[in-house]
Amino acid sequence: MPTVAVSQLKYGERLGDNVITKLGNVLFNKGKVISEREIEILKAFLISSVFIESKNGMESEATSEETKPNEVATVHPFYLEYQNMLKLLKRVFYLANGGQPLPILDLRNGLEALIQHIDAYKVLTFTPKNRSLQDYIYHKSIQVSLTAYSLARWHGLPQKDLMQIALAGLLHDIGVSKVDPAILEKKSSLTASEMDEIKQHTLIGYQILKNISGINEGVKLTAVQHHEREDGSGYPLGVKGDKIHMYAKIVAIADIYNAMTNERYYKTALSPYVVLEQLFTESFGKVDPTLVQVFMNKSTQISNGTIVKLSDNRVGEIIFSDRSHPTRPWINVNGTIVNLTLERSLFIQDVIGHI
Repeated sequence: MPTVAVSQLKYGERLGDNVITKLGNVLFNKGKVISEREIEILKAFLISSVFIESKNGMESEATSEETKPNEVATVHPFYLEYQNMLKLLKRVFYLANGGQPLPILDLRNGLEALIQHIDAYKVLTFTPKNRSLQDYIYHKSIQVSLTAYSLARWHGLPQKDLMQIALAGLLHDIGVSKVDPAILEKKSSLTASEMDEIKQHTLIGYQILKNISGINEGVKLTAVQHHEREDGSGYPLGVKGDKIHMYAKIVAIADIYNAMTNERYYKTALSPYVVLEQLFTESFGKVDPTLVQVFMNKSTQISNGTIVKLSDNRVGEIIFSDRSHPTRPWINVNGTIVNLTLERSLFIQDVIGHI
């Protein structure tokens, strides 16, 4: 039975023996098929090598052939629908840039197909596959859509609003289609005039959507209001709390969260937990604090068993989440319990995955 370094593992190989952590716990059982996720978790637990099932002669060829269809079959429908939506959204932005009609029915059907598998979307740990910086705006729009849909559902909004909120999230940045790509892809800080041009995307977005049937007024207002703030400090109109549509309030939180947790040309991605803490501390007066509280409590409920990297580079597993401090759970680091509620100088730097 060959021993293979984790760095040399190939997708589709099967474990020839149980993988045991340094504490003596079984991490993966014998026969487990290796995918990208398994390799990430092995590295997180500092496992340097594993046993794999031996393959020789004709058996090796047959086994490798068998794994090919299996690999295709293991792709979750959510990721297939996500890729379909990514292609469609690129076309929609292209049409919007040219002043062409938008295929709202196609967008709605694509969202319905994606949302059928919403349980596969974990707000804190989801990372799109094969993401590139050039596609940032499309990925963020899809993630904002899914996050806004989740938050609206958690907050108890009526069923009739959920698909419209998903559309609001998907199309909130449609005005960006007419912004100079050189500004969007600039790696240094924007000048005042460049920032003014960026801010125009809210008004442009509303102009693009205002005469479209199949989306309600909340979707259209979200395009223009998602950068407005509760205290009137936002843009483009500086409207306050009760003048901001509920859809826009929800999408604003989803937009801030996903913008900060995705890598951009001029900013590196931040840890989801750091972003949640920032949202909480900066929410009062800026975004709806009730919605932020719901977002924090619900998005962190799925955390037990999640493998994370701390700000001091130690890796461990979340074992308990304190509901009164949802962004500061207890972490098991090689048998030592790190209580982030007490150790305030530490924070979760990176979410690696879920066992």
